[in-house]
Amino acid sequence: MEISKAELTSAAAAGGTNSPESQELMGADILVRALQAEGVQHIWGYPGGAALYVYDALYRQDTIQHVLVRHEQAAVHAADGFARATGEVGVCLVTSGPGATNAVTGLATTYMDSIPMVLVTAQVPSTVIGTDAFQECDTIGITRPIVKHNFLIKDPRDIAQTIKKAFHIARSGRPGPVVVDLPKDVSFRKAVFDPAEYAKPVEMRSYNPVRKGHSGQIRKALQLLLAAKRPYIYTGGGVVLGNASQELRTLADALGFPVTNTLMGLGAYPASDRKFLGMLGMHGTIEANNAMQNCDVLLAVGARFDDRVIGNVKHFNSVDRKIIHIDIDPSVISKRVKVDVPIVGDVKDVLAELIIALKESQQQPNAQTLAEWWNTIEGWRSRDCLSYDRSNTEVIKPQYVVETLWNMTRGEDVYVTSDVGQHQMWAAQFYRFDEPRRWINSGGLGTMGVGIPYAMGIKLARPQAEVFTITGEGSVQMNIQELSTCLQHDTPIKICALNNRYLGMVRQWQEIEYAGRYSHSYMDALPDFVKLAEAYGHVGLLIERPQDVEPALREARKLKDRTVFLDFRTDPTENVFPMVQAGKGITEMLLGADDL
Repeated sequence: MEISKAELTSAAAAGGTNSPESQELMGADILVRALQAEGVQHIWGYPGGAALYVYDALYRQDTIQHVLVRHEQAAVHAADGFARATGEVGVCLVTSGPGATNAVTGLATTYMDSIPMVLVTAQVPSTVIGTDAFQECDTIGITRPIVKHNFLIKDPRDIAQTIKKAFHIARSGRPGPVVVDLPKDVSFRKAVFDPAEYAKPVEMRSYNPVRKGHSGQIRKALQLLLAAKRPYIYTGGGVVLGNASQELRTLADALGFPVTNTLMGLGAYPASDRKFLGMLGMHGTIEANNAMQNCDVLLAVGARFDDRVIGNVKHFNSVDRKIIHIDIDPSVISKRVKVDVPIVGDVKDVLAELIIALKESQQQPNAQTLAEWWNTIEGWRSRDCLSYDRSNTEVIKPQYVVETLWNMTRGEDVYVTSDVGQHQMWAAQFYRFDEPRRWINSGGLGTMGVGIPYAMGIKLARPQAEVFTITGEGSVQMNIQELSTCLQHDTPIKICALNNRYLGMVRQWQEIEYAGRYSHSYMDALPDFVKLAEAYGHVGLLIERPQDVEPALREARKLKDRTVFLDFRTDPTENVFPMVQAGKGITEMLLGADDL
């Protein structure tokens, strides 16, 4: 019943004209055929009673690899990491009831960061939906606020087109997760699957994202940019997701303007370029934040002016500036900050049009005023706001671990994932990304526990690359059971735990905002991570002295075919600076302990 690799290759080569003839198949087999037609090669999931027909269909095919995780949340995170690194749609499969609810955090994570995802959730038989059947939950109702769209399939004849629509919605426009809820009886009942019909383009009258920006608005934007005295380019995750990094670099280089990236946009513009001012926002650099507040023309691309970026909105709006905002999603434009030139469209296409318009204009910004602006920026940059005690030989500074890793791996085929907390910010500050899709982290939702699953998903997609997870002893325990998955499915990753024995970011806020009342932020009963890693069949290393950091990383890198857990015992008192406190403006930064 399954479609073979040879049939898929033949169908692709012929453009679908020689597709296998229509067949009457069980719904589960139609689902698998549709996934194969979408080019899916990996699915992360966990079986259960309502999903068993689908799992049986997966057993009877040879083109899709199923990865058995140890928790459904990790299935979604792994597919999420795969999607972030490759730009393809991540796919995962869970059973009904607790399988679906365990996947909710992963869905919310992808929704906040606009990641293309299709999650197939099995459901109890359609005849008992609404009767509180065993392992039943209202998956459609539960997931509606945290997905781009969801479907409940009631007829096997609708499976193929529903999957086709799900992938189209997930990857087009502003990407996002789509849930397909499949009752058990629908996965068993039969219907006709027509490969030629499936190959036809999707047509949805109610869903047609705008791709091409308005030409008049693009001309207005160019006029503002050319006349600017203090211009600034502010870019977010939309540039990475829209594969527009090259266009951004071309435009910035042609104009000579300073550039900043958000946490989600790191790598869109090379950190090694002098025009890059570093990450901006709550833990951004002095130069990035000051330029954001003091520019007179701001070009915002694929970003949403969120609270962690601009701080207090009234403070941000207290300066008179012109704002150009390019985004594929019209709902984010002027949502938090009123803009002057809105441009709705695909960021790659709009930037390309802007570059063409700039060339055709044969104009350049005023060199003198731009030089004066750069002099101001260099004045801010002259204060090294990311300095830390590099001379300390007694205790490992967490920044030193990240900086050492960057120095060892820069320019190589490396991906870095992180969990959420202080270690995430240090990774963003001290690992200087020059390429997009190399920095994989949870931005909008700030989900702890994503680091290892993200790394698993990336390693499966990029087996020749080195994949590092920068984590903390708190975050890593939220999905540490996936060390078992790493062994079973041969995804050797390197885990760098910056172990300060605290929930570090919570402790930092408690120190600064709650007079040092460390309520439940101290870890009293940590496992021996070295022994735990070994128990899962991996290598564990304990590093307690600064002089041992580099040798340990070198040893871990030599073990290319092994997952290695590096337990770095770091300074428990270290804080992340710069820091903008809640309710403050982005230029009201704490730069170190002296500011407390």
